[in-house]
Amino acid sequence: MNRTQKLLVAFLSFVVLFTGVIISRVWIFKPQSTVQLVRLPAGEYDPEIWGKSYPLEYSSYKKNLEMAPSPTGYDGNLKVQKAEMQPELYTNFKGNPFSEDYTEDRGHPYAMEDLRESKRIGPAAKGACITCKTPYLEQAYQEMGWGYASKPLTELMDKAKHSVSCANCHDPETMGLRVINPAFTEAMQKRGIDVTKASREEMRSYVCAQCHAEYYFEPGTFKVIFPWEKGLTPQQMYEYYSTKPNGFVRDFIHPDSQVPVLKAQHPDYEEWQNGVHGQFGVSCADCHMPYMRKSGQKYTSHWITSPMKTINESCTPCHTQGKELLYGQVKAFQDNVWQLQHTAGQTIARAHGAIQKAGAGTNPNQTELTNARELLRRAQWYWDYVASANSMGFHNPVQELNTLGQAIDLAHQAIDAANKAAGTNTL
Repeated sequence: MNRTQKLLVAFLSFVVLFTGVIISRVWIFKPQSTVQLVRLPAGEYDPEIWGKSYPLEYSSYKKNLEMAPSPTGYDGNLKVQKAEMQPELYTNFKGNPFSEDYTEDRGHPYAMEDLRESKRIGPAAKGACITCKTPYLEQAYQEMGWGYASKPLTELMDKAKHSVSCANCHDPETMGLRVINPAFTEAMQKRGIDVTKASREEMRSYVCAQCHAEYYFEPGTFKVIFPWEKGLTPQQMYEYYSTKPNGFVRDFIHPDSQVPVLKAQHPDYEEWQNGVHGQFGVSCADCHMPYMRKSGQKYTSHWITSPMKTINESCTPCHTQGKELLYGQVKAFQDNVWQLQHTAGQTIARAHGAIQKAGAGTNPNQTELTNARELLRRAQWYWDYVASANSMGFHNPVQELNTLGQAIDLAHQAIDAANKAAGTNTL
């Protein structure tokens, strides 16, 4: 064997040895790349117990305890009164507990604590209020059906030990995604959708939709109902409410204008499903619960927060424009929505005053006064549909800017009608 052959043999031996070392490190000492299933007992609602088997998910869930402003300056989860930024809330919700206490949502781990501390809750509050606050909802519904909704809230809060957590969205025995809110299941059935046959990708939005949606309480029973039978746009839901479904007419009567007001409740799912992300099949979890890796293990983040805090994981798998441009685009959308939302809220507040003044006048035109109240009722619903949601319009900026534009126009029409009623119209 000549010198060249010896060098070649030595080199090949080194390559084989080196390759063997790499393979052994990759395959023998390879970090776990998928989460191993650990079955938990049915009815286990304590997230700390779940965390012992799923430490990465639980560690990220605990980040929801951190309170901080949003990167874009809107919403966030600091416990501040929304009226600090929107003083028109005091006027528009006058006569309703939201005028006394309308704090930012602090996130899932605080759901029960914030419910107990809310000034909107009084001695007469009903059990329906726990529907989206705790996994105990599952047990309450199993034991009482919709009867839980009319029980005293204090009675159910004593039994609900844990806030929104793992069991709200996961079957403890299979870890499969699930929906426990019967109101969502029933609403989807009315739309011809069987939630039990949903794909996993659909469930990655349904588990959020079961709570992040508009609803009302059925008079007498306090059953929770989603107003989706005519569609999920603000216009379609307003038409649904106009039929006085199940005898439901209003959330409250404004003491100044006597408008029967509809109070919107965080229609995030409705916004999203009509927006570009929803229409193109991007789930809620894709953006708000992105995939992460730690020590080679892939897991789903359960830190449910603004995607602007996790742009690399939430946005760049689809968008390649760069973090600064993506952030700037989101901020621009939200700035534009905020400007119109604030204008709409202020105009609606003025409309309440105009109608009050007209109604207190001498022999006002009742037809015009009734017309003014209907215009303002619709205007406030459109404004509140956007204002009560959590994305400052980003879930569907095209729809929300249009909705706010309609709210402003309707509020001006209400003022004009009120002036006609009072005989002071200058046009």
